[in-house]
Amino acid sequence: MKKLLLTLSAVALLIGISFAQNPIPKGARQINAGFGLGESSVPVYFGMDFGIGNDFSLGFETSYRDRADYYNVWGIAGNVNYHFNRVLNIPKNFDFYAGANVGTYFYSYYDRYDGDKMSALGLGLQVGGRYYFNSTIAVNLEVGGANAFSGGKLGLTFRF
Repeated sequence: MKKLLLTLSAVALLIGISFAQNPIPKGARQINAGFGLGESSVPVYFGMDFGIGNDFSLGFETSYRDRADYYNVWGIAGNVNYHFNRVLNIPKNFDFYAGANVGTYFYSYYDRYDGDKMSALGLGLQVGGRYYFNSTIAVNLEVGGANAFSGGKLGLTFRF
């Protein structure tokens, strides 16, 4: 009986894996929002991704971070991601991706620097994943470097 249950479970898993697909198909859109994982402040972000072809998405995001008594920074960035679901046969309720981003960030320093303002170009890489609770809502975790979210991000995704 245990062997039969194990065999049926394995078959069900293989069937599920064989129907894996890119969680953001061509023409689909998704909204992302959440918090950054910063060491001295908690940044917030909002963005949107667009499925542009098999396994690829293109997106943008805006972010804001405030470090009390020191500075605040807001930015806008674009990103491109490759989704590994098809090539790694990942079940469709998961999304594993990696990509690059480029953006501009505007800093406003407080009294410490006499209210100086400056901007910077950010180039970065990211690796992330999503777990879809259903066909439209997912939790998202992403780590990356060389941008305003160098520590990473944690948020929600809404696909439509």
